[in-house]
Amino acid sequence: MRPGPTPPGPQPMREDLLRVLGLWRVRRGWLLAGGAMAALAALAGVALLALAGRGVSEGLRTGVLAGAAVGSLLLLRPLILLRPLARYLERLVTHAATFRALADTRIWFFRRLAERLPGGLGLRGAGDLLGRLVSDVEALDGLYLRALVPGAAAIAVVLAIAILLGAMAPALALVVALPLALALLLPPLLAPGAARAATRAAAAQGELRSATVDPLLGLEDVLAANAEPRAAARLEAAGAELARRQARLTRRSAWGAAAGSLLGQAALLGALGYGLAGGPGAVGAAVLGLFLALAAAEPLGALPRAGAALAAAGAGARRLFEAADVEPPLRDPATPAPPPKGFALRVEDVRFAWAEDRAPVFEDLSFELPEGGRLALLGPSGAGKSTLAQLLLKLAAPQAGRLMLGGVDLATLSADAVRARITCLTQDARLFDDSIAANLRLAAPEADEAALWSALERAGAADVVRALPDGLATRCGEGGLRFSGGQARRIALARVLLSPASILILDEAAAGLDPAAERAFLETLESATGGRTVILIAHRLLGVERPTRILRLAGGRAVPAMG
Repeated sequence: MRPGPTPPGPQPMREDLLRVLGLWRVRRGWLLAGGAMAALAALAGVALLALAGRGVSEGLRTGVLAGAAVGSLLLLRPLILLRPLARYLERLVTHAATFRALADTRIWFFRRLAERLPGGLGLRGAGDLLGRLVSDVEALDGLYLRALVPGAAAIAVVLAIAILLGAMAPALALVVALPLALALLLPPLLAPGAARAATRAAAAQGELRSATVDPLLGLEDVLAANAEPRAAARLEAAGAELARRQARLTRRSAWGAAAGSLLGQAALLGALGYGLAGGPGAVGAAVLGLFLALAAAEPLGALPRAGAALAAAGAGARRLFEAADVEPPLRDPATPAPPPKGFALRVEDVRFAWAEDRAPVFEDLSFELPEGGRLALLGPSGAGKSTLAQLLLKLAAPQAGRLMLGGVDLATLSADAVRARITCLTQDARLFDDSIAANLRLAAPEADEAALWSALERAGAADVVRALPDGLATRCGEGGLRFSGGQARRIALARVLLSPASILILDEAAAGLDPAAERAFLETLESATGGRTVILIAHRLLGVERPTRILRLAGGRAVPAMG
């Protein structure tokens, strides 16, 4: 088990939670309406018991309990209907607000990750990021549903009780409302200590997800190495650690619940003590105080859990912001240059290394590619072929030199503008577990079916799709497992052809296919990419590619080659 992160203090947790509320500000209408419904439902409960207490109090004072009860019953009728209606509206509005706010948070987090991990997950585990996107975002619902909403209801109830009793007997208001007001302080008092346990529990949950997802992603290798026992042992250890951390958090929540129960009992005892000490005239007021203290039990009973919910939300927010605030590898210029009209490429004296302590991939890389040209870029693994593709797609930036598109430096263009002109078919181009149509429309969301079929025709995949019972609606399966390697590659090629980009980078696009399928696929590329600039990255040429220029990468430079 890796050591857990250092738990945040109260100030960082408060800042994180305020930042979450800032992300939700577009939903403030829903959020405020939910809080108002919760306060209304709680106040309706107070009014019900206040009227019941008033009836009993009047009956004791006059000695005619039945008559007082009838009078109060007439006033209770509308409240009996109002309270369940308000409770229903509270659940409806608060959950609608939460679902919308959490959906906004997931979209925001995904976009931040896309900006910061454009080249893939890198050293970040898929299971860990999945946990942040799912579990940590879900933990944020506690900020609203289990902390802010119950807090709004509890504050409204305590204020109402203090006002009602204060108008009747200030001393009674003090002994009843003071313990209830102290109960309002439990969430902020409990949250800092619970935050430490919640942070460690969130980290343990992330470790459990990694221990579950990582072996499944590489299940074939795990089985081939007979590593199932080690994977199972890691999963068991992560599960045990999570249970231990969650137990600590639960104990803190239990202590808070006990404290809240004691304060509620103190309010009841205060009302009883007032009645006993005040003589016969104080009995009626004391009865009302007892009823109001009972009315406060439900909204105040949720407050101790609110402290744990705040802690869990703070821990989830911290994990989200840790991943979302990583410095992006490249930032768009403050004022991007307008996209160029042309799409000729020129690489000038480029020097690039992935890190300062690593050998440079390129030392003095220079070449030109006119519009409509077809460049074959050859070289062994590690020569920098895929690195050049990442530079051209603006997933990385050179330390020296320039990359020019239509005479404009890529550094002055936005990433969106560059990727609208340059697109790439990689050797591990992925089909997602969605329909063929949805996979194709990743490149052109507004494309109609005619455009999809046209792209499939050019990629040589139309006949395969037509033979399927569901046609374009056929699901591809995770990673495109519904299709053979050659079929999946052709559908991925159709997706690239749908893009309006003028420059296509084909990065080992036929890798992993058998020789016959590789040759057929490359012949398809030749006909399908006509009219566009093509950069074909490969270890070798088969003779069917027909490039207009061949360069070989060697020693960080591009030198002419004969194939």
